[in-house]
Formats: sequence, structure tokens, C-alpha cells
Amino acid sequence: MATTRQLADQPEVGALAPTSLGRMRLGTTALVLPASLFLLITFVYPVGLLLLRSVSFPTWGIENYATIFQETIYLRVLANTVVISGAVTLITLLLGYPYAYLMATGSPLTQRAMAFVVLVPFWTSILVRTYAWLVLLQRRGLVNRTLEWSGLITEPLDLVHNRIGVYIGMTQVLLPFMVFPLFAVMSRIDRSHLQAASNLGAPPTQVFIRVFLPLSLPGVIAGVLLVFILSLGYYITPALLGGPRDIMIAQLIQEQIGEFGEWGIGAALATVLLIGTVLLAALLNRFIKLDRIWGGQT
Repeated sequence: MATTRQLADQPEVGALAPTSLGRMRLGTTALVLPASLFLLITFVYPVGLLLLRSVSFPTWGIENYATIFQETIYLRVLANTVVISGAVTLITLLLGYPYAYLMATGSPLTQRAMAFVVLVPFWTSILVRTYAWLVLLQRRGLVNRTLEWSGLITEPLDLVHNRIGVYIGMTQVLLPFMVFPLFAVMSRIDRSHLQAASNLGAPPTQVFIRVFLPLSLPGVIAGVLLVFILSLGYYITPALLGGPRDIMIAQLIQEQIGEFGEWGIGAALATVLLIGTVLLAALLNRFIKLDRIWGGQT
């Protein structure tokens, strides 16, 4: 029988030697290092340079930020960006929720067909889709001609180079980003909860409002957050379909840097947009716990 001293001298079963642990850590570092370098070169360095220019061009200081919050034009553009992004988010939610509901409650064939319809626009670039809307929505375009032929209008409507065109174009592009988070959550809702509510005498409307809708709220929040954040930085669609009063912050950044060479103001505007987006995500995470939402828990 082995003595206590002999047992103590033997290595524990499953224990790793220091050399093995070192090799594992070295291997993990070697795997992570390429991705870290890629992010450092393509994201951290450009963003850091942008932040630096916002306080160093043309002179060191916070004059660029003071100008943004003192000049009416910059505040108006910031307000436009928030209003347009919020309206597009609301429109995509109103359109995407019933669409995702039909997908989640339909047959597998219906789900595949509806998913295909939503995914088709991804096969075409945003620029091409925006130009297509420009052709369709112009005064002599297909939409106005159809409305005139049906007798709904007597004169062509102004659907482009205004806020309406921006809403239509951005909604069409961003709708999939609302539909798929909603569908991911709705498809995982336990149907036994709905059946239990029906068996207890609740009508279909009450089953939806008091059972299905609360369980689908994580998908609503995820889709709203995703669409709103993507809307904040939009450039091509409002530039082509919007008018002078519909300028968003991305257009203003391009104008300041590309046309006037005002790197300081452009960098400060981009920094304000970045900080606003991060604060929004942090605020939602503080009260809603985004890690649970992205995990798809219901």
C-alpha cells in the first residue's frame, strides 16, 4: 500500500504541467494575434486618428466641438439624423413585425418563400437600389403613373428629393435588419404557451397581446436597435432621394471633408456620432441587458 508521502509526490490526474500550460497560452495567442492586428490596423488606428484630428486640426483644442454645438446648421443636421433614423425605425417595425409573424407561424415552405423575398434585395448594391427608387418615384415614374391610371390622384406627387423619398428608400434597404431578429425570436416562442392561453378561454386577440407580444419583445428591441444604429450613418440613400432639408450627418461629414477640407469639423461630427451610438447601446444594455437579447432568449 502506498504511503501518504508517496501519494502526495504523485502528480494529480488530469493536471497539466507548466510547460503544457505555456504551450496552450502561446497557441491561443498565436491564434488571436492575426485577428487583433487586423482590427488594430483597419479599425483602431483609423478611429484613433479621427479622434486625434477632431482636437488637433487646425489647432489643438475643442473649438471644433464648440462650433458644432453653437452653429444652428450643425444642430439642425443632428436633429434631422435622429428624426429620420427614428421614423425609419418605426416604419420598419410596423412593416416588419406582421411580416415576421407570418413567417414564424407559417409552414416551412411559406417561411422559405418569405425569407427569399426579404433576401433578394441583398443581391443588388444599395447604390443600384437607390437609383431604381429614383426612377420609380419621379414625377413621371411608374408609381405616379400607376396612381394616376387608377384615379387616386390627378397630378403627380413629389416623392423624391424630399423626406418621403428618404423614408421609402431607407425603409426598403433596412427592412431585412428588422425582420430577421424578429423572426429569430418569434420562431423560438414555445407554442404551448399560446395553446394554454387558448384553453383557458382567451380569444386570439388576447392571446397575441398578452402572451405572444411580450415574448417577442426581445426581437423588437434587437431589431429597433440594429435599424436605428444603421440609419444614423446612412449616406447614399438620403443624398440621392432627399432634399436640402433632409441632410443627415454622414452627408455633412462628407461635405466638410471632401468639399471644404475641414478635417477638424468632419472628425468632430464623426466623433459625436460614434459617442452617441456607443452611449445609446450602453444605455439600452444598462436597462435591457443586450447580451440576453442577442442570445435570442425569450
